[in-house]
Amino acid sequence: MFGSMIRYISTKPKPKMKPIELKTSPEQTQTITRVIFDILNEHGPLTVGDTWERVKEVGLRGLTSKRYMKIVLRWMRGRQNIRLICNHVGPHKQFLYTTWFTK
Repeated sequence: MFGSMIRYISTKPKPKMKPIELKTSPEQTQTITRVIFDILNEHGPLTVGDTWERVKEVGLRGLTSKRYMKIVLRWMRGRQNIRLICNHVGPHKQFLYTTWFTK
């Protein structure tokens, strides 16, 4: 009992995550999210890499890097526009982004 009490006291609390704030203007954010949503809706569940390739084909002006696209995807998940699913095949996991209510 004493050992479990020490382990409980010695663990640090989880840091509080602040809300994601996007650095683009609201109009540009709306354009970026609409294009990403349309890509995910049209082409089905996609990984981050596949989504980035599709976005590069479209040629968005406000989306300059894959890192910023990941931030936008996380922001969209927080607002429940898209969801993240895990495709677990054998020892490998694959995380896919998709819209709600797609087959």
